[in-house]
Amino acid sequence: MSYQVLARKWRPRSFKEMAGQGHVLKTLINALDNDRLHHAYLFTGTRGVGKTTIARILARCLNCEEGVSSEPCGKCSACVEIEEGRFIDLIEVDAASRTKVEDTRELLDNVQYAPSRGRFKVYLIDEVHMLSGHSFNALLKTLEEPPPHVKFLLATTDPQKLPVTVLSRCLQFSLKNLSPEMIMNHLKFILEQEKIESEEEALWQIGRAAKGSVRDALTLLDQAISFCDGKLTDAEISNFLGTIDQTILYLLVDALIAEDAQAMLELINKVSDQAPDFASILEALLSYLHRLAVAQVVPEGLDNSQGDKKQILGHANLLPAENVQLYYQIALKGREELALAVDDRSGIEMTLLRMLAFTPKGVPNKPTVALAQSDDEPSVGAIEDTGSAENVSSTTNPETEVEKKKTLETIEVKTQSKPSVEDAVKETAEETLEEITESKPQSTPIEDPVNNHESTDIKLNLKDIKPDQWVTLFYGLNLSGITRSIAAHCLLKNVVDKNITLALDVSHSKVLNEGCQEKIEKALSDYFESKLVLNIEQEELASELETPAAYRLRKQQERQLIAEEVFKNDDNVKTLVERFEGSILPDSIEPLTPEDY
Repeated sequence: MSYQVLARKWRPRSFKEMAGQGHVLKTLINALDNDRLHHAYLFTGTRGVGKTTIARILARCLNCEEGVSSEPCGKCSACVEIEEGRFIDLIEVDAASRTKVEDTRELLDNVQYAPSRGRFKVYLIDEVHMLSGHSFNALLKTLEEPPPHVKFLLATTDPQKLPVTVLSRCLQFSLKNLSPEMIMNHLKFILEQEKIESEEEALWQIGRAAKGSVRDALTLLDQAISFCDGKLTDAEISNFLGTIDQTILYLLVDALIAEDAQAMLELINKVSDQAPDFASILEALLSYLHRLAVAQVVPEGLDNSQGDKKQILGHANLLPAENVQLYYQIALKGREELALAVDDRSGIEMTLLRMLAFTPKGVPNKPTVALAQSDDEPSVGAIEDTGSAENVSSTTNPETEVEKKKTLETIEVKTQSKPSVEDAVKETAEETLEEITESKPQSTPIEDPVNNHESTDIKLNLKDIKPDQWVTLFYGLNLSGITRSIAAHCLLKNVVDKNITLALDVSHSKVLNEGCQEKIEKALSDYFESKLVLNIEQEELASELETPAAYRLRKQQERQLIAEEVFKNDDNVKTLVERFEGSILPDSIEPLTPEDY
């Protein structure tokens, strides 16, 4: 028997087998079960979302020998013949090839005659928008008042081209594009029935590439099965589709959070070896930042339609909301200017470096020497380095901390073009703060509740090292960039003599290469002052132990909670809130802690 493509083999035969389109199916099922049938139905939507499939299932529901219902038996001669495309009372017409008015008149000549075998004579006209104006005129009267034994099922991808006179005579159903999650689950079910192994992330990639079309997804799946010749893996599907590996996107955002320019450039260098479409990388980053902003403002509104909910929620807790908005705007501008760059790679690198340069906390490796300025302008050092009186303009010569604050207020006022109501309110608030701080002592620092794994003073012994000491060991290694990120997502499995085995989370396995493994091996050898052999196994990490990355995330969250609690309970803050009837913005509170890995 010849091979049947998946799009035909797995075409739904009943409403229950349909993927998505619940809003359309509910109406049709209720109409069939309650005998409230219309004489003309119009199904609209983009390619491959199920227009013709629903029409054929509806034709089976109408002509099943068991009676009209939403669940045809699928076994009677009428159901079998409709499925095989040879039912005499189902007239399928491709309007794209029969556009002339003569074709339409010929089609309608037999409308008045009763059906030969079935209960209804069903006319299924696909791509109905392709009919000519005269053809629509010939169809109008019959479409409005057909004989009781005739049903019209129309399908189109472009309903705007249909005359309003036709639209008003039909019940219109608009079919939606399916989400990547729905398509992924549908493909997963099909592959289970076909007994073909696959990785879930590989199916996510196909679901996203299908852009809402189930037929396109099944066509891609057919190609992917032939390409992979076995198990569908994430790496193989990425190569097949030429898409951007989502892990690279997550690592880019990690580098943004850490303000690590070296890691960013290393990632772009790694991606460039695959000859990618850099414009698509920026588009993927824009989409991710958009979902990140939604997660920060309305967390309950975030779904898993892109398969990235876990990563987004993690990044949403680490990246300030103002940074997300800034990065989105820079990426949007960078995408617009990509065609003007010398080449696409330099364009995306400049876009990413621009994000770091304009990060509100400042640029990495910023110069310490102030730029030359005119006599009537304050120096950069006067604003940035408030701890040294020598850096303040000599005309002010502050002697106390309060006077220094007033000096800075004067500088701020001089840099503004004109005074405003906001300036007056700000000045009053700062004066009030000075009164409070003069009368009350400052809050004392709160001790960090997290174990100090970051201390590099602790020297571990190779013979006695245990898996739960991996975080401490990690912070003692001389690693940076992608190599450090890979090690941060590992767990220590065991140490046998001078052989160390690490377990790497499979979600980060794609960025692992021989060079990174050699660097980690060298760092471990340098730490223990002995030549070691490193083995890295890739697996799903479900251990109670923390990876350094998980430890860092927990630590930041706990520091953030402590900072918010200390700030809200501070007497000075309470006084300000009461006096000015103000409120505290939690997003504006950040713990004063050193940088983590």
